[in-house]
Amino acid sequence: MQRGTLADRMGVEYVEVSAERVVGRMPVAGNTQPYGLLHGGASVVLAETLGSTAAAIHAGPERIAVGIEINATHHRSATSGHVTGVATRLHGGRTLATYDIEITDDQGRRVCTSRLTCMLRDR
Repeated sequence: MQRGTLADRMGVEYVEVSAERVVGRMPVAGNTQPYGLLHGGASVVLAETLGSTAAAIHAGPERIAVGIEINATHHRSATSGHVTGVATRLHGGRTLATYDIEITDDQGRRVCTSRLTCMLRDR
């Protein structure tokens, strides 16, 4: 994780990293909205961070991955602990890579489901 990035400031940590699957976690504390619930935008930041990382690995060192579409469905709130995201590749082509990202709370309950598509471009 590069210092000073949004994901760094939000406390995102990588657990597992490959082109097919990236797992990461983020604390709920510091990433909440005024009611003390995990901010939906924080879930989207986690999803895009994990999916973009996987797409960049898939793209290879001479190419870059740029997010072009993301969606998210928020299923339940989280108020403490960490949330864990698992980005799984759905499509890995020459110009596009798409990932399904499932975010769960510390009890394994689904908090958010997201899908990210990245365009792969020459560096």
